Amino acid sequence: MNQIIATFSIAAVDPATGEAGVAVQSKFLGVGSVVPWAKAGVGAVATQAFANPAYGPEGLYYLSQGKSAQETLNELIANDESTADRQVGVVDNQGCAATYTGDRCYEWAGGITGRNYAAQGNILVNRETVTEMGKAFEESEGTLADRLLSGLQAAQRAGGDRRGKQSAAIYVEKEKGGYGGLSNVFVDLRVDDHPDPIDELTRIYHLHQLYFAQSKPEQIKPLEGTLKNEVSQELKRIGYLSSSDNNENEFYSALKTFLHTENFEEREQEKGLIDLEVVKYLKNMKTD
Repeated sequence: MNQIIATFSIAAVDPATGEAGVAVQSKFLGVGSVVPWAKAGVGAVATQAFANPAYGPEGLYYLSQGKSAQETLNELIANDESTADRQVGVVDNQGCAATYTGDRCYEWAGGITGRNYAAQGNILVNRETVTEMGKAFEESEGTLADRLLSGLQAAQRAGGDRRGKQSAAIYVEKEKGGYGGLSNVFVDLRVDDHPDPIDELTRIYHLHQLYFAQSKPEQIKPLEGTLKNEVSQELKRIGYLSSSDNNENEFYSALKTFLHTENFEEREQEKGLIDLEVVKYLKNMKTD
């Protein structure tokens, strides 16, 4: 017998950017391996309860063929003999959404839809877990991933999974949004077993943004004067420079080594400029 995935999730798209993604939390080991499915420019699917993992790829296929979220959901449950045990949310690339909860899913179970999202859950403390998740998504700002995480956080505050907490995940696709622009996997993060999985997922997401997000123009500053002296002192402190009085070539060689050692290639600037997020990280680094 399959193990039930008691969980809450939100599937969503951003039609303006073509991003599609799912965020999820559950009292279930490694929920990110089953629930979230998304494809850039196509849509997103969340499959849970007595989850049918085939709903993910099949749902994305129907969406890619031009079917709406509701038409896709109808196709999925029409071909499944165990629909009463399933729960699924679907969002198409136009932002239309559909959600389904089988009548054998354990209470509280249900879902809501709004513009660009479907939110659903089962074995929840209350209905507000779902409604607050949707409300937070609607009212929050930032990227699709930011808004999905806001939804998860609000759901947990409102009540969450009646059985407790264990794992969480977020998966977002964006056209050429992956590493080096060579894939569509924009965000793919999982916390498989943790006492506070949403908090841990949020922490890891912030690290992901630090390492892989593009530098914001307002954070790029000339590397001169006091700022350059501070960077030089910090590079010396953590062992990249022998002293703070090195010449230009030694300074920039040490800075480059630091950036590449810490995986900051995405935030590396042309000579004479630096991202203040990198400076902040540098100042917070601890030495052994």
